[in-house]
Amino acid sequence: MQRTMPELEIQPGVSIPEAELRFETSRSSGPGGQNVNKVESRVALLFDLAGSPRFDEDQKRRIATRLGGRINRDGQLRVVCQTHRTQEANRRAAVERFCELMAEALKEPKKRGRTRRSFASKRRRLEAKKRRGQIKDLRGKVRGWE
Repeated sequence: MQRTMPELEIQPGVSIPEAELRFETSRSSGPGGQNVNKVESRVALLFDLAGSPRFDEDQKRRIATRLGGRINRDGQLRVVCQTHRTQEANRRAAVERFCELMAEALKEPKKRGRTRRSFASKRRRLEAKKRRGQIKDLRGKVRGWE
């Protein structure tokens, strides 16, 4: 019996095999106590967006524009997690964050419907401008007192 690789469900109809994800570990920064200089609990998840066959060019462009700060020159998306004490917990958190970021980036933006200002809002705007102008006129020199 052949065993299939597990896939991460990003959104309905879109999934990424875990084999396309690469993990790097390193020591976490900041204070930590006895294990801080010995244990590599920080996890960086790397996903090759440019080389992934799962997304078409339009989807890749949308992901690149929304997550541009997380993508390096080689086209790899990077998600780092170091909030937990164990490497496994950070790994799970990085995968979870990756799925959230990808789902958000793949959402198609809603088309904005054209709207018209109401007649009352135009009138209020013009009246406010007139009041403001009158206030400024009162700041001028006083005439007729000489």
